[in-house]
Amino acid sequence: MTCEPVITEACYLLRRLPGAADAVLANVEKKIFQLPFLLGSSCLGVRALMRKYARIPMDLADACLVRLAEETGSGRLLTLDSDFSVYRWRKTRPFELLIDL
Repeated sequence: MTCEPVITEACYLLRRLPGAADAVLANVEKKIFQLPFLLGSSCLGVRALMRKYARIPMDLADACLVRLAEETGSGRLLTLDSDFSVYRWRKTRPFELLIDL
């Protein structure tokens, strides 16, 4: 599971690798990457997180992933972003990072 801001960020970061953005979008189309998160209904929480972590600073994709963890009850995360070692979901829970940073 992920969210649209993460898909956007992934496509941007992979833009120089031919076919990579298309592969990301193909995984969305095939429902390999599920997108259950709706920013509209989570905006208040996302904004609060971005204010809380403003010193890092937390971007929209990161805030949406923290809210997604809170909504799904899972802090297991595949990321290369070291900020997730600082972020907490449900206020105190650390993320279980699936890649050692």
